[in-house]
Amino acid sequence: MSKYGLDARETRVLKALKTPEHIQRFLDHEIAYNKEPEGDTVRSPRRVLRDEVAHCMEGALLAAAALRVHGYPPLLLDLEAVRDDDHVLAVFKQHGHWGAIAKSNFSGLRFREPVYRSLRELVLSYFEHYFNLAREKTLRKYSRPVDLARFDRIGWMTAEDDLWVIAEHLAKIPHVAVLRNGARRKMARVDDRLFSAGLVGRAL
Repeated sequence: MSKYGLDARETRVLKALKTPEHIQRFLDHEIAYNKEPEGDTVRSPRRVLRDEVAHCMEGALLAAAALRVHGYPPLLLDLEAVRDDDHVLAVFKQHGHWGAIAKSNFSGLRFREPVYRSLRELVLSYFEHYFNLAREKTLRKYSRPVDLARFDRIGWMTAEDDLWVIAEHLAKIPHVAVLRNGARRKMARVDDRLFSAGLVGRAL
């Protein structure tokens, strides 16, 4: 067992994901998108590796675990939306700049290179790509990063029970507004090309 409770196979898989890009590629190509309602499960990284399926929260947990194995703090950041699902990112910092890894059913809500000087810059890079099927741009707020080390007491990396305590914590902590009130009334709807691009590869 590793110091995180992972077995030899789990450790081997995560250690093989040597860069954030490798982690994102693994989420995209080896882990199917969980089409069940997100209120049904919050799988731990161990369960995601075993079941080979994840929605955004579960994918972010797996990404955070993989980042941790490679020496990064396991950080999650919550994006809050209106008339849409929230989205969870595993965020990391390289050379003083922020990047992100994510599992999403929308192609534009996944990986971000670590080129953003602040969390706000990182979050705003998702704004145009964060839309619902009515073509409304729906991103409104974001949380501070949460270090999952605070949940080591429940063994979040290997738990067999659903990790509702983490999902609930992300939902209840303070969030920062992305828009001022006036900007909300003036936004254009998503155009045909961006809408189509965002749905490429979508699991129905």
